[in-house]
Amino acid sequence: MSLLACLALTLSADTVLVYGDTVHPVSSAPITDGYVLIRDGDIVEVGAASTFVPTGHEQVLRAAVVTPGLVDARATVGLTGQLNIDADQDHIERSSPMQPQLRAIDAYNPQERLVEWVRDFGTTTVHTGHAPGALLSGRTFVVKTTGRTVDDAVVKRDAMLSCTLGPDGQSGDGAPGNRSKGVAMLRQKLLDASHWNRPAASEDAPTKKPDLEMQALVAVLNGDMPLLVHADRAQDIMNAIRLKREFKIDVIIDGGTEAYAVIDDLRDADVPVIVHPPMIRSYETRENASFTTAAVLADAGVPIALQTGFEGYVPKVRVLVFEAGQAAAHGLGFDRALKACTIDAATLLGVHDRVGSLESGKDADLALWDGDPFEWTTHCTHVVIDGAVLPSRDAMGN
Repeated sequence: MSLLACLALTLSADTVLVYGDTVHPVSSAPITDGYVLIRDGDIVEVGAASTFVPTGHEQVLRAAVVTPGLVDARATVGLTGQLNIDADQDHIERSSPMQPQLRAIDAYNPQERLVEWVRDFGTTTVHTGHAPGALLSGRTFVVKTTGRTVDDAVVKRDAMLSCTLGPDGQSGDGAPGNRSKGVAMLRQKLLDASHWNRPAASEDAPTKKPDLEMQALVAVLNGDMPLLVHADRAQDIMNAIRLKREFKIDVIIDGGTEAYAVIDDLRDADVPVIVHPPMIRSYETRENASFTTAAVLADAGVPIALQTGFEGYVPKVRVLVFEAGQAAAHGLGFDRALKACTIDAATLLGVHDRVGSLESGKDADLALWDGDPFEWTTHCTHVVIDGAVLPSRDAMGN
């Protein structure tokens, strides 16, 4: 068990009282001189400190700014390891271009150092899993950035099915050689799943053989799981929209570098975008990336969330609060940027009943800051996850 995990156990208390010079519930207006009362891992009350009378039995924390724990809408942390060696790089498997049966929960390492690292910067919930880079790379899931085992940390076992359209999905054994082949292969696999899912023609028909690939695709066809399409070029985004309409499935765009060129189509098709990190390297399919992508889409009414994503360089993991700060500075503004990495991300992931805002009854996941979270000089002093208090290495200077 890590030092911070041991500290968390010693700092855990049935009742925790967090005071903030400014508290951002996100679901309502900011509170000057506010408090959040936590009991047994849940938020009990949020309000003005002047209205609260402590009992004296609470563990007390104080911060300049209190926000919900940040929610990273797309990452590979926990499958991507800090050592950058084969043994800790489980984010992609290239022996076949389509492997929808792969589950992130089977590869995730909750004790990976990078999980602790992103938590130190206020991220308490992550939508992580198989990276872009294959036509169908596997399923993602939602997890808290704590826990001894994956079962301790998991929030949602199967969140989305990761797909890549365009050149980024054209590598590996048996991968499609161009766009039309990729879309054709994906379309055929969806048709196969639709046929596999049909009721037996008669009682005498042979029993259907269980098929993990088909079961994953049927979950998409039935609306139980969205198809998360990594697409940066406008033409690849449009291919995703056509597939959504053809199969009547839920589609979410991951990346969306050129989403600005098809805004009306995204809005009309009700397709959200998990926007590429603003500081992503702009080359190849991402050559038209912009710091303003999030703001342009939000201004146009396209639902967005912010992510750290994936890039093939060490340590392959970005910091959400830094990316959100850039989005805020380039047109999104503080309030919308905070929502895009808290409640809006949680809503898009289908976990907003538990995380993403400071409200009574929700999980007690908080980030405490010594200043404006989106300023480079600000430190995250503590995170609270399910009521357990964890001091941040960022504040400890380690």
